[in-house]
Parts: sequence; structure tokens; C-alpha cells
Amino acid sequence: MKKIIILLIAFSYFTFYGQNEGDIKKSVPEITKIYKHLHQNPELSYLESKTAKLLAEKMRSYGFEVTEQVGGTGVVAVLKNGKGPKVLIRTDMDALPVLEKTNVPYASKIMQVDIEGVERPVMHACGHDIHMSVWLGTAKYLAEHKKEWKGSLLMIAQPAEERGGGAKAMLEDGLYSKFFVPDFGLALHINSSLPAGKIAYCPGYAMANVDMAQIKIIGKGGHGAYPQKTIDPIVMASQLVVELQSIVAREIAPVDPGVVTVGSFHGGTKGNIIPTEVNLELTIRSYKDDVREHLISAIERKTKAVAASFGVDKKNYPVFKLKDTYTPALYNNPELTENVVSKMKEGLGADNIIKVDPVMGGEDFARYGKTQDNVPIFMFNLGVVNIDRYNTFKKEGKQLPSIHSDLMIPDPEASIETGIKAMVIAVKSLKK
Repeated sequence: MKKIIILLIAFSYFTFYGQNEGDIKKSVPEITKIYKHLHQNPELSYLESKTAKLLAEKMRSYGFEVTEQVGGTGVVAVLKNGKGPKVLIRTDMDALPVLEKTNVPYASKIMQVDIEGVERPVMHACGHDIHMSVWLGTAKYLAEHKKEWKGSLLMIAQPAEERGGGAKAMLEDGLYSKFFVPDFGLALHINSSLPAGKIAYCPGYAMANVDMAQIKIIGKGGHGAYPQKTIDPIVMASQLVVELQSIVAREIAPVDPGVVTVGSFHGGTKGNIIPTEVNLELTIRSYKDDVREHLISAIERKTKAVAASFGVDKKNYPVFKLKDTYTPALYNNPELTENVVSKMKEGLGADNIIKVDPVMGGEDFARYGKTQDNVPIFMFNLGVVNIDRYNTFKKEGKQLPSIHSDLMIPDPEASIETGIKAMVIAVKSLKK
């Protein structure tokens, strides 16, 4: 009896993990060819029309019911396979305004006019081409192996992740009402500091609330030789920049992460002219919503206080404006994360699954779990660095090119294969 049980367990393991090893490996050359096309033909945020058309055509060929132009260029592909969990799997499609310098044969040479009307170089420097390739490979495998899983897939190709508006646009266009509310949401993001074959995860808060803001500081211009006749906005702005750093240091609990960064400071035209105004641009980061609200409120308070201390008339108090690109914090549901990760360890090897710390970057995948439906979501990281390249950089003490770098290039075959395996395991591990 014990031998029979052991054989059954071994057979189950093989059919769950072993069978997809061979079939996924066979699909990698085809998916890698698509990856290279996507890498060579990137499109900027909100302008992903050719990319969306390609993804839609592929998903139809795999047997999915496809709807295009959801939330702009978004694609939704549905596959129903009996009773079981309803699973959302997201990829993003947009690239960045970066001039590629990788020199790979399939490097991008694309120039595109962005939504502001400015022509930009375009590169998939954030790995969305890998995301799309894994997404397609996962869809292909699951469509061809329906006996291995039950449920419904809501596979979405989302625009404008880099601008933080794509998820919001798809949800506002009725993603959940026109199709269905998923029981779970899954996604992956490349990790440019891990070798291909590795998966990283972070339960709970994994990425930050992200707000972008502008502050216009209005003073009274004049000659640099007669500062007493002016209200110097450069000095005022400089004091404000320093004051803003005290918010996180002295108003936020040390156990609650927060960041206030002034990344742009513009004012003046000449050394002997005190300008009338200075313009600042900020990024504000946090995990908890109450911390976010406190940071925003404190910035407004300190901005007015600095102006008052310089004798600025109330009608000329600084103008503080939040941009409409807010991205909520990514919260990986701990129970979902633990369940999926345990299966990944079985299927990919525990040594290849790494727990990592949260970061202050942002990801609008978070929005799919922030609706009134409270869908549990999980985003994991996919290592993409060629192993020889990784070892060389480490041996020489050099830092690997990060995401958004003009030199960032994944190892496509190894990355795509691991990504598909991991996502298939994740889907098959889910129970309603």
C-alpha cells in the first residue's frame, strides 16, 4: 500500500510539474521570437496600438475570447474551463522614452511622438516585453492543457503602467462589470539584479503609494544687488526643501516608511536677477494610506508656513498641486502569497525562490486589489540576468544595469521559460 501511495504522489508531482517542463521548453523558441519583435518595436504609454493588436491576435489563435480597446489600448482575453477559481493575470505593454544602448541585434531603434507631442526614443527598459512574452506563453500552455486545471482566466494586457494610469483606465471602463470579478489576481515583474531562473517574492506591502506633486513658489523679483527690495523665491524654496525632510524624520513613526524627494528645482535666468517664482517637482512615497495623507497634509502646511515666514501676501501663497498619476501601494495578500510560493518551491526548487524586502517603487497592478471587491493579489519578481553576465559583474564588483537603464537587457530564453513555469504553477495552485 505504501508503495502505491508513493507512486501516486510521484505521478501527481510529474503531471503537475514534470509535464509542463517539456511542453513549456518546446514553446520557448516561438515565444522568444515574439519577445524579440516586441523588444525591437516598443511603444510609449497610451500609444500601444500595434503591440495590443499583436497580443490580441495571438490570444485569439490560442482559443481565447478577446476584447480590444478596453481602457484605451487594453486587451482582455477570457478562457473558461469549467468550475473553479476565476483568475486575473496581468501584463503591461508600454515602453519608456529611453535611447537603447545594449547593442543586441534586436535593439530598438524606434522613435515615437508621445502624448505631449514630443518625439522620443523608445525602449523596453523595464521588461514589459518579458512580461508580455510570459503572459502569452502562460496563456498558450493553459489553453493546450485544460485537463490540468479548472476555472476561468481573465488575462489582461494593460496600457500605460509607466504613467500610472492604465489599470485605473481599464477598471473605469468596466473591467470587472463587463467581464467578471476574479477570485485572485496574479502578475510578475522582472528583477534586473537577479539571475534568470530565480523568483523573488515579498508578502504584505511590497511596493509603495506613489504621488507626484508640483509646488509653485511666488516671491517678488528684482536685482540681485538689492535683495532687501525683493522676496527671494530661491531662498524660500531652498528652505522649504530642507523643511520637507523633517516630515518623515520627525512626524512619521520610524516603523512606517515614507519618502519625500524634491527631484526638480527650477527658477531664475541669470546670476544677478532674483526671479519672481520657482517651480519644484516632488515624489511622495509611503505604504499606509494614513501615512500618505499625513505626508501630503504636512507638505501643504510647511509650504504655507515658509511663505508666511518670508512675508508673502496670502494671495501669493505657494500653489501645491498633486498630479493625477497616484499609484496605490502594492499589497501582496499574505495567504495567497504563501500558497503560491509553497508550490513554486516544490516545482522550481526552494533554492530558486527568494524572499526579499519591500521597496519604495510603485506598480499600478495594486489597483486590481483595491476596488470594493477586495480581490487578493500577488505580484512576484522574475530574475532575468544571464547567469554568466551576473557572475562576471559580481566577480568584478560592478553593479548590474537596473530597470529603466539604457543598458538593461534580459536573458530572454531562460527568463521566459522560468516565468511561464512559475505563472503556470501559480494558476494551478489556486483553489476557490
